[in-house]
Amino acid sequence: MTSVRVLIAFAIFSLSLIATNAAEPTGDASVVEKTPGLVAFWTFGEEPGNPRASVAGDAPHPLAEEGGAVARADGGPYSGYSAQFLGRQYFRILHDQLGKLDIHGKDAQVSMFAVVRLEEMKKGVTIAGIWNEGEGKGDDRGVRQYAMLLNMPTYGGPRQLTPHISAEGGVTRRADGSPFPWCCDYAASISQVPEKEWVTLGFTYDGKYIRAYFNGVLEERELDAKKDKREDRYFTTEGPDGGDRGMNPYYHGRGIFTYDVEKHKEMKPSGPADFTVGARYAVGSIFSETLKGKIGGLAVFDRALSDEEMKKLHDSANIKELP
Repeated sequence: MTSVRVLIAFAIFSLSLIATNAAEPTGDASVVEKTPGLVAFWTFGEEPGNPRASVAGDAPHPLAEEGGAVARADGGPYSGYSAQFLGRQYFRILHDQLGKLDIHGKDAQVSMFAVVRLEEMKKGVTIAGIWNEGEGKGDDRGVRQYAMLLNMPTYGGPRQLTPHISAEGGVTRRADGSPFPWCCDYAASISQVPEKEWVTLGFTYDGKYIRAYFNGVLEERELDAKKDKREDRYFTTEGPDGGDRGMNPYYHGRGIFTYDVEKHKEMKPSGPADFTVGARYAVGSIFSETLKGKIGGLAVFDRALSDEEMKKLHDSANIKELP
């Protein structure tokens, strides 16, 4: 009888240790879940080897691991955990399974919010989006839609948050149809995204302007054409009323690319792009600009959130309490 009591006591003690050591979220997921227009919200509480499912929105939108298992790290705002990317792993949802994540069209709107801790700032770091750039410079076969990217210095976004929207899928074109070598339609924050520090990153697109939010704040930034490497007429005189496009907000105004099988099957033979997290197909490889760091929460909305809503999302993560 004594030995039974000892075993029971040990079991209770072990369970108490598990409860004590269980990861605790620092933030309030309900704020994200109650924000209108939510399509998907991932909190990354699942163990490696399992799809990461959306905990709110219109469908589960399971993210499948690619390139190997994606580790689960302790510490996260909404589940107590985060997904840890080592530069070779990422998540993907195939295009034909995207459902409402496939945001596109002339009048489309989109917003994205992420809680991120970078370990390394590489050029062109990918957070998430529907974004396939093809083989590199001058390749017009890309199938881009929307994406949250970082550190795009070509047109004035070094180490900054640079959310992209594409109307063409391929390279950006001026009003006369002449092409750029890349897609150059992105806003850029003022703040540089730090390494080894939790931050929130967000962007909105209301059908006209792209807005970048760093730690819940819209950092308004005027265009400095020379400093920002945007002296081309596309940036300086093809904006609203013949003016410039700005930097943050940045004027886009042409909608989000829609892949049409009959129209694009020859000029864009790869087919439409998948939704990816932590990587994108760029310069002929899915691994060229992958994420090294953690994502503790990721949400996509099919409308442009207000400044106030974005600030509430930032506050909901309570990043100052994250390890």
